[in-house]
Amino acid sequence: MNIESKTVRPHRRLVGRALDRPRIREGRPFPLGATWDGIGVNFALFSANATKVEVCLFDINGERELERIELPEYTDEVWHGYLEEARPGTVYGYRVYGPYEPALGHRFNPNKLLMDPYAKQLVGELTWDPSLFGYTIGHADGDLSFDERDSAAFVPKCRVIDPAFTWGLDRRPQTPWEQTIIYEAHLAGFTKLHPDVPTDERGTFSGLMSEAVVDHLRQLGVTAIELLPIHAFVDDSYLVEKGLRNYWGYNTIGFFAPKQRYLATPFVNEIKEVVAHLHAAGIEVILDVVYNHTAEGNESGPTLSFKGIDNASYYRLAEDKRYYINDTGTGNTVNLSHQRVLQMVTDSLRYWAQDVRIDGFRFDLATILGREPHGFDEGGGFLDACRQDPVLSQVKLIAEPWDCGPGGYQVGRFSPGWAEWNDRYRDTVRGYWRGDDGMLADLAARVTASADLFNKRGRKPWASVNFITAHDGFTLNDLVSYNDKHNEANGEENRDGHSHNLSNNYGVEGPTDDPDIKATRLRQMRNMLATLLFSQGTPMILGGDEFGRSQGGNNNAYAQDNEISWIDWDAVDEDGAALLEFTKLLIRTRKRQPMLRRGRFLSGAYNEELDVKDVTWLTPAAEEMSEDNWHDQNGRCLGVLLDGRAQPTGIRRRGTDATLLLILNAHDDGVKFTLPEVVGGASWVRLVDTNLAPEEEGALFAFGQDYVVTGRSLLLFELSRRVAPQVKAEKSQTLSKA
Repeated sequence: MNIESKTVRPHRRLVGRALDRPRIREGRPFPLGATWDGIGVNFALFSANATKVEVCLFDINGERELERIELPEYTDEVWHGYLEEARPGTVYGYRVYGPYEPALGHRFNPNKLLMDPYAKQLVGELTWDPSLFGYTIGHADGDLSFDERDSAAFVPKCRVIDPAFTWGLDRRPQTPWEQTIIYEAHLAGFTKLHPDVPTDERGTFSGLMSEAVVDHLRQLGVTAIELLPIHAFVDDSYLVEKGLRNYWGYNTIGFFAPKQRYLATPFVNEIKEVVAHLHAAGIEVILDVVYNHTAEGNESGPTLSFKGIDNASYYRLAEDKRYYINDTGTGNTVNLSHQRVLQMVTDSLRYWAQDVRIDGFRFDLATILGREPHGFDEGGGFLDACRQDPVLSQVKLIAEPWDCGPGGYQVGRFSPGWAEWNDRYRDTVRGYWRGDDGMLADLAARVTASADLFNKRGRKPWASVNFITAHDGFTLNDLVSYNDKHNEANGEENRDGHSHNLSNNYGVEGPTDDPDIKATRLRQMRNMLATLLFSQGTPMILGGDEFGRSQGGNNNAYAQDNEISWIDWDAVDEDGAALLEFTKLLIRTRKRQPMLRRGRFLSGAYNEELDVKDVTWLTPAAEEMSEDNWHDQNGRCLGVLLDGRAQPTGIRRRGTDATLLLILNAHDDGVKFTLPEVVGGASWVRLVDTNLAPEEEGALFAFGQDYVVTGRSLLLFELSRRVAPQVKAEKSQTLSKA
């Protein structure tokens, strides 16, 4: 059926001009979106299959439609027109005409007001109503039916912006990858309860640039903050019905506009202010972005934007064009194989990287972005586009290398230039410190940047983004406090979320006053943080883990925009404050020790020229690990000797010659570990022992001395040229006898 024959509201001119006077000129097909040039606004919208497009103008609040103006020109599948009277602040939307033929993939319905895919700012929030759907809910024909109700009252509108912003002395930190330490946080939850952030700015971009918040990040020592999705997204209807809303934000509807509720002011440039403040503190900003699907769902979902603009182009459709390919598990999959859709995504990335000066992106379900009709392809269009793009190839690109589709797990298979979330690291470190059997060989691979996965095609250790906790799953505190998930607040009878958490409560489920259990939990948190920050690769810390934040055992808090997910700064107790100081110590140590963040993979191979191995794996007897040791199912203690004489380039640089000894002991009981003798030193100085208070570090220990490594603890030593006190005493006694 062609909807040109359907009854729609007539074209109206409500501004009092003569009907024969041209209101809109042809304009240009580029750039896409609504672009103000200082005189007027050029509107350009891609649609390969539409027959007519109207731009609808609204009052400043987006509440009353003033008029509809047909875009007069169509060039290279782009509808466009230039409206001289329009200016920044103009509120608009689109109505797109064309065939309503779901069986052929077309779902045009001009009764549905549509958001501009290139809109830089939205006005209002979506209100769920039956009129949002292109078909009539409850009709016998289902999504094949056609709904004539107007949706304008319930859809966010678009606002034309003035992109001008004075950046002043802003300079990107451009932190080298090997020096990068990422802090993952939720924009709103990070400041929602912060006592030093003004009440009206909490949970917003303005709150994030508060002096107290920026100081916390700077003093902690992280180099980048990775924000959960800030792009405009939709609160799912089933959540709204339960009194919840989408907290994480993985339900995007606009790839250029920020989520409205994150703005404390009417001005979208508030985001640029945040970036400038964080840059001034030396902190990069990375955005978690969702280009794999949209909030429009499948054939039963609403018509909000892409579905009504050109459904057959924007989405991957099944052989029966009525239905959607669902590699995301969310109902639809964005069609990155279409050149105009690919253009939209790369235009979005360049907008954030250039106009907003974002320093990097973490791509949700990134395998989909590299998926072509034949499956995942590391030479796929999107990945190739990023690799050759002069802007995108210079920012940090991080893949979440899996999706729900066939062959979706692709860890280690992205192309050079990309970093990847390494869930193998997460699971191995969790299992090791929990005391699982037979973990030594896998642990060795993970703490050395997972060379088995990433050491190819010239990729570097930083390509492995190591994490133990992230927004999805237990917090670090909950990882050592709960055996099972507790997601009852999500309203799904605790069926949602992963059950394979590799966690341990150490005797009591949840909070306890038992001093022994509390001590064990704190030490395990220190162990995992130390492992993370002393491993090769790029570490990522979950916001709040630095002082032991809990979500009460909820490992899927995607809908908990409340105290369950918000960081409660006032709840940081004495133990939390101590953990915070310990985390700062770990980060300082990593920054001071280049051997912990080498630019090349450790190989363990003997270098005849330097007469050294870059890494040697040791048993507690200070003997090199044998095959039998590696396959010992009961082995839980390991030494890692990182020899600083092995330089990444053969050129000796200041600070790169320190030799380190890392000892990890996941046994319940203490283990005697013989401190090895190393050429070029006289003793070992203790930098970190997770069983001791930081003020007890710095002691010297002799070669060959047996150090009792406490059960479930980690130690880091640095080779010293100073002689240990006990050795000095022995020499003095020998001289006195002589």
